[in-house]
Amino acid sequence: MSEHATNQPTTPAIALEAIYALVAEFEDVATVTAAAERVRDAGYTQWDVHAPFPIHGIDKAMGMRPTILPWFTLGGGLAGLFGGLLLVWGMNATTIPGVPTSLQGYQYMISGKPTFSLPANIPIIFETTILLAAFGTVLGMFALNRLPMLYNPLFKSRRFRQVTTDRFYIVIEATDPKFHTEATAELLLAAGSKHLERVTD
Repeated sequence: MSEHATNQPTTPAIALEAIYALVAEFEDVATVTAAAERVRDAGYTQWDVHAPFPIHGIDKAMGMRPTILPWFTLGGGLAGLFGGLLLVWGMNATTIPGVPTSLQGYQYMISGKPTFSLPANIPIIFETTILLAAFGTVLGMFALNRLPMLYNPLFKSRRFRQVTTDRFYIVIEATDPKFHTEATAELLLAAGSKHLERVTD
């Protein structure tokens, strides 16, 4: 009895990983700043500069617009202002019809003074304004920076770890409308990049 072994062609398992970004390495501040200007002029929008310390003027070189974070601060401050005003008014100066007694304020009659006086309540209103302005600033910062970010594909790059010591990097994300692997790589190399790496996700 003969056995016929059928050899079926096997397809290797290929991990299909999408490209996340191109990471270009630069050696000094002047080179990375000049490269940032070239990337800005080329019309890229989804990119960033990474450095071991703050670079003076890099925001201008990148063409960054002013942040909207102050509007978060203003919104929180106004909420604290009017919320604090409503708080002291409701607790000390008025009786609201239809609200249970346990939730009502209590009108203090002291030496013929009015039950509600704005100067007397300014410290409380000031504190609530500052408190909610601070909350608005911190939460707005977290939202704008997409924090907390527990994972980033850049963590895969061992070379990128040098950004904490003595290297400078420009990262152009693949989600950028102008991103094209070859054309973007040529731009970064022409801008003075000494090493170019493709990071996948």
